Amino acid sequence: MLSKQGLCSRTVATRWVLAGRVAVHGRVVLNPEFPVPAQDLGSVSIDGRALRPPEGVYLMLNKPRGLVTTTTDEQGRETVYRCFDGAGLGWIAPVGRLDKASEGLLLFTNDPGWAARITDPATGPHKRYHVQVDELPDAAVLRTLETGVDCDGERLQATGARLLRSGGRNAWLEIVLAEGRNRQIRRLMAACGLRVLRLVRVAIGDLALGQLGKGQWRRLEAAEITLLAGIDWSPPAA
Repeated sequence: MLSKQGLCSRTVATRWVLAGRVAVHGRVVLNPEFPVPAQDLGSVSIDGRALRPPEGVYLMLNKPRGLVTTTTDEQGRETVYRCFDGAGLGWIAPVGRLDKASEGLLLFTNDPGWAARITDPATGPHKRYHVQVDELPDAAVLRTLETGVDCDGERLQATGARLLRSGGRNAWLEIVLAEGRNRQIRRLMAACGLRVLRLVRVAIGDLALGQLGKGQWRRLEAAEITLLAGIDWSPPAA
């Protein structure tokens, strides 16, 4: 319940409850799964203070390559939270993920409900990527990326795949995904005989990365927040 209100992560909320810091109607609750109806949130207190959900925070970050998308890392690698050092944003969580070697548009919020709408394949926006591969794929390969391949028991496919530009030994493709699966683009490319050299997420729905510098972030405007949480989505034009 505390994490759903954007006050902290689920792990921290569980720790607070087990430590006896959370009360409902003045009685300490020790069960992290104790149900509290949304209309009854005013009865919850932490360390004797009434629960007051924080103001919503909605951000976009241009994730640099080499950072992992997690709050802490057991291997001691640098995380995306390095980009927010000193910003005083309170608890925020990434909306979806980009792996360590990937870069580009990554959203953050303290609003779990909003995040769920965006990451839900049924309601969320398409994601657009620019992908550099190690050779020039022909039309048949681009069709295969869209029709899909079976990979480790999963059917992987792109909603859209087109050639952006090519050089002597490599090419840039635009790939559109309707949902995000673990390393989906890299696995899909490998199944088609292509090796990914760079992978940049450039847009989520109509929200484009634009000119935001590497490692920089900004708050989303009200219209962007509403638009991203919409239902009627179409893939970007090919």
